[in-house]
Amino acid sequence: MSSSTGKIWPRIAYACGTFGHDVFYAMLATYFMIFVTSNLFNSGNASHDQYMIGIVTTIILVLRIAELFVDPFIGNIIDKTKTRWGRFKPWVLVGAFVAAITLALLFTDFGGLTVSNPTLYLILFAIVYFVMDIFYSAKDVAIWSMIPALSFDSHEREITATVARIGSVFGANLVTVIVMPVVLYFSVNQNGGAGDPTGWFAFACIGGGIATLGAIILGIGTKEQDSALRENKTDTSAKDVFKVLTQNDQLLWTAIAYLVYGIGINIVNNFNLYYFIYVIGDATKFSGLGVINTIIGLLAVAAFPVLTTKFSRRKLFFASIAIMVAALVIYALSGTNVYMALFGAGLFALPQPLVFLVVLMTITDSVEYGQLKLGHRDEAVCLCVRPLVDKFAGAVSSGIIGLVAIWVGMTGGASAADITQENLFHFQIVMFAAPIVLMIIASFIYRAKVTLTEAEHAKIVAKLEETWEKINK
Repeated sequence: MSSSTGKIWPRIAYACGTFGHDVFYAMLATYFMIFVTSNLFNSGNASHDQYMIGIVTTIILVLRIAELFVDPFIGNIIDKTKTRWGRFKPWVLVGAFVAAITLALLFTDFGGLTVSNPTLYLILFAIVYFVMDIFYSAKDVAIWSMIPALSFDSHEREITATVARIGSVFGANLVTVIVMPVVLYFSVNQNGGAGDPTGWFAFACIGGGIATLGAIILGIGTKEQDSALRENKTDTSAKDVFKVLTQNDQLLWTAIAYLVYGIGINIVNNFNLYYFIYVIGDATKFSGLGVINTIIGLLAVAAFPVLTTKFSRRKLFFASIAIMVAALVIYALSGTNVYMALFGAGLFALPQPLVFLVVLMTITDSVEYGQLKLGHRDEAVCLCVRPLVDKFAGAVSSGIIGLVAIWVGMTGGASAADITQENLFHFQIVMFAAPIVLMIIASFIYRAKVTLTEAEHAKIVAKLEETWEKINK
C-alpha cells in the first residue's frame, strides 16, 4: 500500500475492523472465564458449582483442540472464495454477526438451565460455543489474511500491520478500561466487585455490537488488490491442506514458538483481573491498567516500523521477551501495592504488540516462502496459523485459569479476605513463574529454528516475480 491520501481511508477502515475484532477477542479470551468462574454458577452448592466450572472449562479446551484440525480447512475454503466483494470481506461480515450473537448467549445461563437442568445446559453450551468459535475463526482468518493481499513488500506490510495493530490495541485495551465499570453499572448485585449475570450480559452485548460495527466499516472501506502472484493455477485440495502447514518449515516453527509464548502471556493477561479482585481487593483499580496499556500499546505499535528499520525482527523479539520477564518479576513482588502492580503489569504489556507484529510479519512472509517451496500460493491457509495458535493458547490458558481458580478458592462470592497465604503462593507460582519459563523456552525455539528474515523474503519475492507469471500461463 502506498502512503498516498487515497490509501488513508482504507487503512482507517481496516483499523476499525481490527479494533472491533480485538474487542471481541478480549471478551472471549480473557473475560468470559471470569464470568464463568465468578457468576455463571450460583446454585448454593459450592462443590456442584465447582464441578460445573470444571466441566465447562473442559468443554472449551476440547472444542479448541478440535478446532486445530478445522481452522486450516476454513483457511482453504476462504482461499477458494471468489465473490464480487473479494475473497475475505464476506467472511469478516458474516463471521462478526454470528459470533456476536452466539457470544452474547454464552454470557447467560440459558434461562436458568444451570440450576434447573445442568445436563441440558452443558449440551447447549457446547453447541453454541462451537458455532461461535467456527464463525469467529472464519472472521479471524479472513481479517488477518488480507495483509498479503494488499502488498508484497515486507516494509509496506509492516505499515499495514502497524495500522491494523493500532486498531486492535485500542480495541483490546478499551475492554480492559470499560469491563468493570460496564459490568458494575448494569449489575443489580455487586458480588464482591465481580458484578452479576445481568451486568456481564450487558457487557457482552455492547462488545459484540462494537465488533460487528467494526466489521461493517472494514467491509465498506477496503478493497483487495489484484496481482499475478495471487493467482494459482490449481487450488490446494482439502487433503493437501496439512501438507502446506507441515512442509512450510518457517511457518511451522514460528507457530510452535508463538504457541509456547502465547500460553505464557495468556496466563498472565487472564489472571490480571483476578489479581486486582482477589489479591489487591479492589477491582475498580483495574480500569487504570486499561488506560496504561492503551497508551503504551499505541506507542509500541507506532514505533514498530521505525524499530524494524534500525533493528531486525529477531532482535526485537528477544528484547521484548527480556523486558516481559523483568516486568513479571516486578509484578510478582508488588503484593497489594496498586502502583507497583500497575507498573509491572503495564511493563509486561508494553512489548506484546511488538511480538505480535514480528510473528505476524514472519507468518505473512512465509506465504511467499511456501509459494516458492511448494509451487502454489495459500494466503488464508498460512495466515490461519496465527489466529489458530492464539485460540489454542487461549484455550489452554483458560483451562488453566478455571482449574487454578477452583484450586485457590477464587470462585463464586469469594473476596480477597478469603484467600489464604498458601493459596496465594500457589496462585503466584502459576501467574508469574510458569509464564517466565514458557517465554524463555519460546525464545530458544525461535532462535534455533526461525530463519526467514526480511532480506531473505525480498530475495524470495524477486525469484517469484521472475517465474510465477510464466508458471500460471
